Formats: sequence, C-alpha cells, structure tokens
Amino acid sequence: MFYKLKDRLRRSYFSSRVQGILHTAPVELGDTTAPAVLSQLQHKDVLMYLAAVKSFARRVPPSIVHVVDDGSLTPEDRVLLSQHVPDIRFHALVDCREPGLPTGGTWERLTAIARLSQTHYVIQLDADTLTRGPIDEVKNTVQANRAFAIGTRNGQEIEIARELAGWTRASAGAANHVQVQAEIHFDRLREAPTLKYTRGCSGFAGFPAGPGKIELMRSVSAQMQELIGDKWNEWGSEQVMSNLVVANQSAAMVLPHPDYTDCEKLQPDTTRFVHFIGTCRFRNGRYAEMINRLVQDEKI
Repeated sequence: MFYKLKDRLRRSYFSSRVQGILHTAPVELGDTTAPAVLSQLQHKDVLMYLAAVKSFARRVPPSIVHVVDDGSLTPEDRVLLSQHVPDIRFHALVDCREPGLPTGGTWERLTAIARLSQTHYVIQLDADTLTRGPIDEVKNTVQANRAFAIGTRNGQEIEIARELAGWTRASAGAANHVQVQAEIHFDRLREAPTLKYTRGCSGFAGFPAGPGKIELMRSVSAQMQELIGDKWNEWGSEQVMSNLVVANQSAAMVLPHPDYTDCEKLQPDTTRFVHFIGTCRFRNGRYAEMINRLVQDEKI
C-alpha cells in the first residue's frame, strides 16, 4: 500500500512538471518504407509515452504508430493521443493473443509485433524511454532489415544460447527467476544446435520484416511449459522470448552500451537513448528535466 501511494505521488508530481509536452507539435510520420512503432500503453503512462514517441520520431520518423491498450486507456486518452500522433492505431489486448502462448505481462505486445513484422519492420518502444540524441545505429539496422536489442553491459553481443545455458546453470545457485530458469534449459530445446540469445531488455527492440517469429514463439513456449511448468507464465518470460526472437534474426545486433542504456547506467555525455526503468524512473527529477530540455530545445 505504501509503495502504491508513493508511486502515485511521484507520478502526479512528474506529470505536473512535464505538461509542456502537451503543447508540442504532432508527430510527423515518415513514408511507407519507414518502420512501424508499437507500444503497450496504460492510462497512467500517457504523458511519458508522448515524450517517448515524439523524441523517437524526431530521429526516426515512423510510417505508422500502433498502441496495444492494456484496457485502462480512457476515451479522453485516445482523443489526446490521436491529436498528437496522426493515424495512430489502437489494438485491444484480446485481439493480440495467440493460441499456445502465455497471456498477460507484455505477451500480447510481442504477439502483435510478431504478426505485424511479417511484412513490415516494427520497433518496440516502451513508454518510459527517451531519445536524447542521434540514433544512427537504429536507422542503419532498419534500412538493412536487421534486428536490434538494447543491451545491459558494455561490449555485449549476440551469444550461442546453449553455451549461455551451461554458464547460467553453473552460476545461478538458488535463483528462481523465470529468466534464469528459462536460460538454464536453452540447451534442451529442439532449436538448441542453432539457437542464439542475448540478455537484452525488451523495452526497445527492432524486429525486421519476415516470417517465422510466431512459429519460433510457439515452439519454444510449448517446450518451456514442459521444462519449467507454470514458471513460464510469470512476468519476465516475454522478455526472454523477445530476446530469443531478436537474436535469431539474420545479422541481429546489440546496440552499443552505454549509448543506449537504462537510467541506472546513464552517462550524461554519452547516452543518446535512455530507458527509465522503475528503480530509477523518478529519482532526482532527472527524467522530467530531460523531457523539458528536449521540449525547450524543440527536439520533441
């Protein structure tokens, strides 16, 4: 209860500080060759989302913007979003489910991406992200139809999944998080001989146009259900799957770190794209300050 109250107060203060985002110009869309952008969104994150999508679109104009509504968006939210994002497409959670895959968390988001990216490049953009500078690596991967993930450490690369399984098994100890339990079993999957992986964050990822993503998701998910049971339905399993899908696309890459990173590892002079994860989102008012600076400099 105390956490919820504290979070509500922090969000209220944050919202009061970033009202300037409401007075910025609408998103300018790119042509049909530009990537689609997709986000899952809840009511309390609408202002954050406007900062995320507008700052990103200034650097990489999307051809179209999709929002998976978690069920909490109000009619007023949809009107506001439509005013700021031309031709925005809303999707209900129930319409983004696939037989054989878990539901809840952000599985519907990943399912929607897998469907849309059969014919179009799709970028997953979390509402609590902010683009602070040029992101040419993203532009280049889109143009080359290559997948990308945002990493968690310097020098991170796409790895061989079965090798990671052995390392995780040796170092996990009593860790019971779904990510750890899933990684331990990578070498037991039918796809193990060629399977790749990276411990990225699903909050920002690029999915190239092409088939096979849903099929990989169904296959791995069914096997994980057998290997780790209901653990696979826990929060965090979608991030494992997102990382698998990205890593197993042709010529997939991990974006350079800390150029692209979260707010715990943010380097003010280096970081060009930042994910304001929950542990540091409202700490010291930095998030609101960065949004307001972009608004003042007309970069959002």
